[in-house]
Amino acid sequence: MSETALGLGAEPMQSRMSSQKPRELRRRVVVPARLRHGAAWTDACILDISSRGLMIHTGRQIAKGTQVEVRRGDHVIIARVIWRDGGRAGLRAEDRVPIEDIMRLGQSPALRLTAGPAKRRKRPRPQELSRLQGGAMEFGTVIAIGASLALAGVSMVQAAFARPVEMVSAALGH
Repeated sequence: MSETALGLGAEPMQSRMSSQKPRELRRRVVVPARLRHGAAWTDACILDISSRGLMIHTGRQIAKGTQVEVRRGDHVIIARVIWRDGGRAGLRAEDRVPIEDIMRLGQSPALRLTAGPAKRRKRPRPQELSRLQGGAMEFGTVIAIGASLALAGVSMVQAAFARPVEMVSAALGH
């Protein structure tokens, strides 16, 4: 049978290929990382990586559409969950992912021998700066409310003891 008889002519095949975006090369890896969702951190494992995203495995259930932070060495990847299946999730990164650097970290013998928290970046991103400023404002508000309540408590105690002290002073003639 000919290709035309099967409905596989050159024109329909070309239009099908041009309408589909070619899939970017993904590299299969097994690289441990840290994952932040909200305020909580958990362990994760990067299973595949491309310049615009990752597939990870984590014990934490993360809803589709959630923004997360993945840390590997000094690298921080801000991404959004675009799909999930059990413990696996597909992440689309906001910025380009440094594939070679992350893969090189996975092969570094020095990294395997050290244990400890990931190093922090020197300058926070705008999202992190905004979160830190919000936390500082919240802390300041809690301190101000606490100080106000403490002053109100002192005033109430002073008022409660003022009359009996006046009565004792009057009885003693002072």
